Amino acid sequence: MKRKTFIKNVAAFATITACSPMTSCKSANTKMPEALPLKPARKNWAGNYTYKAKKVYEPNSVEEVQVLIKNLDAQKALGSKHCFNNIADSPINQISTKNLKGLLRLDEEAMTVTVGAGAKYGDFAPELHERGYALHNLASLPHISVAGACATATHGSGVKNGNLATGVSAIELVDGKGQILTLKRGDEQFNGAIVNLGALGIITKVTLDIQKTFDVRQDVFQDLPLESLKNNFDAILSGGYSVSLFTNWQDQKISQVWVKRRVDEAVENLGDDYYGAKAATRDLHPITELSAINCTDQMGVPGPWYDRLPHFKMGFTPSSGEELQSEFFIPKEQALEAILALEKKGELLLPQLMITEIRTIAADTYWMSPCYNQDCIAIHFTWKQNPKEVAELITMIEGELEPFNYRPHWGKVFSMSPAEIASRYEKLPDFIDLAKRFDPEGKFKNDYLNLNIYA
Repeated sequence: MKRKTFIKNVAAFATITACSPMTSCKSANTKMPEALPLKPARKNWAGNYTYKAKKVYEPNSVEEVQVLIKNLDAQKALGSKHCFNNIADSPINQISTKNLKGLLRLDEEAMTVTVGAGAKYGDFAPELHERGYALHNLASLPHISVAGACATATHGSGVKNGNLATGVSAIELVDGKGQILTLKRGDEQFNGAIVNLGALGIITKVTLDIQKTFDVRQDVFQDLPLESLKNNFDAILSGGYSVSLFTNWQDQKISQVWVKRRVDEAVENLGDDYYGAKAATRDLHPITELSAINCTDQMGVPGPWYDRLPHFKMGFTPSSGEELQSEFFIPKEQALEAILALEKKGELLLPQLMITEIRTIAADTYWMSPCYNQDCIAIHFTWKQNPKEVAELITMIEGELEPFNYRPHWGKVFSMSPAEIASRYEKLPDFIDLAKRFDPEGKFKNDYLNLNIYA
């Protein structure tokens, strides 16, 4: 994006979103947006879930969001549709944030960037890099919305890197009364509001911490012996700024190890051997048999942070993914034992499994984050889209992980009971109280929240 275009976009958006903190913009003269004509079936990104909302709206301004919230009953924000369950659905109305996007303000003094809630990381990361700045982390896929990723505690990887929500310094949202609220890091309610599961209102802006831009090199290794993982677990997963293990749970080995390292940290060449895994001789897809054409460049070739931290290229925009996903967060000190327990079930997993990714996430202080007050290892499963068979495997996996105090990813497929969720999240009562304050009429409640949070 050219500088002139960037300034024009910022100015245009600023005229429709400027509000004082903790106050409501005047929206009395804003016309109620019309609902979009619905197609016979509206599905999520993966195609495994059909939305039940009878009406969907696409507001073009914060004022229009206010008018919708004030005039509608049951409603829910809809982001980039990358969740694999009904967390973003509503029995009546969905309000899409797709038109609230763009890089709105770069504050070089505060070292922050403000973006529209519907912005996808891939939309503004290159522009941010061109201006000399970077985010601390990115998810595997850069095509998810900022607000949605933070609201569900979605993450990248790194022993010292928290999930994407830990990069948030402020949010602007419209609450259940139609009021615009701004919450900043340090505010009493901030830690409860960031990973909000859509229960508090509709996010309209997100302000993110930035740092000076940096380059990353990505080295991939194959066939890490399981015995080596047992003996060098912490060293292997802390060997880079971001490290991912990919496995199909077969042959007593980890299929691939992706080590992403910052070039500005004087990294040395890792050579041909990484704790018994051999250096790849070509770029690889996490599923070795598939083409790596859409994967970010490997073989130690340096590139900007936004083009190496994700596993897939910014220019590759998947319209859908015929798969299911589930993910479980394990306290780091129990993670190796949990991995070894699942490894024994490899033959049962294989028929429905596409690939498993294992990575680290640092602890945070957000009430509803799976990493609340604990460093975690995330075990992520990408499944074939066979719901019945996968559901049976998820039940089996959760049984194996029960001794390890696991927490599931909010936006993916899981079967944990409401009682178990309540036992894992000590701040759940405080979160429910916060939701009642922000949404006293329960406009943002849906089947997902009623089952998993309010039960």
